[in-house]
Amino acid sequence: MNTHTWAGVYTAIVTPFINGDVDYTSLKKLVAGQVAAGVQGIVAVGTTGESPTLNIKEHLEVIATIVEAAAGQVQVIAGTGSNDTHSALYSTQEADRLGVDGFLQVGPYYNKPSQEGLFQHFSAIAEATDKPIMLYSIPGRSGIAIDTSTVVRLRERHAHVNCIKEAGGSCDKVSELIHELGDSVTVLCGDDALTLPFMSVGAKGVVSVTSNLLPMCMVDMVAAALENDYAKARKIHAEYFPLFANMLSLEPNPVSIKYAMNLAGKIASPEVRLPLTMPSAANEETLKQLLKAVVV
Repeated sequence: MNTHTWAGVYTAIVTPFINGDVDYTSLKKLVAGQVAAGVQGIVAVGTTGESPTLNIKEHLEVIATIVEAAAGQVQVIAGTGSNDTHSALYSTQEADRLGVDGFLQVGPYYNKPSQEGLFQHFSAIAEATDKPIMLYSIPGRSGIAIDTSTVVRLRERHAHVNCIKEAGGSCDKVSELIHELGDSVTVLCGDDALTLPFMSVGAKGVVSVTSNLLPMCMVDMVAAALENDYAKARKIHAEYFPLFANMLSLEPNPVSIKYAMNLAGKIASPEVRLPLTMPSAANEETLKQLLKAVVV
């Protein structure tokens, strides 16, 4: 993988389930649809892929299935992060052998390490692979943010730590990262509704949830913004903003997107694993109304 090609739409793909097991048939179809829509890459077993409830065997089988189905047509980025450095190292090394193009590394959750702990954690993983690493700062889930100064330190030591998925909701943070790092680290948005604002200050794309359902609309919006055609990008953003905003806020991710995908016939079942549960009746109705307003 060219280490300088982080740009565009990266779909944080769902892990479909049926009767409690991973639905690999639906997963392969989803990958084919993403390839056909022209996404830049697929992020496997991230938050949207329900990584917390997959065991390690399932985790690696999902990655292997996506690599095989993508067949080199799009980048495959494996979510191999953990709050345990040893576990993250193991998952990263195993996924590396499966032929992924890069890795998504979330800030360790629950144990809330210091910035020095984050630096050492990510450095240990970077030393185990020469493939590109996308850091993932999502303080709402991890309890901590990856500070810009830590990203600077990592980039100085490891040239392949060259991307960050920023999901802290702040355009100021995007501006700060770009001011300190220039083009040496690509910023991707981690929230569909903020894609256009983030890109207006220098982000190069999005790791998207909604693109599971509507990949072409996300591809068109991001491509327009990358070409500085903000009139077109704003039009797409305005049309789909209610869906962008509600897909993550109505229910914990990926409950809403899986429900919507099932309604649209993209997956055989909307199942999620406990402790996630199906949408409330009120939220089901809201999602149905939102989907009626768009072409799926």
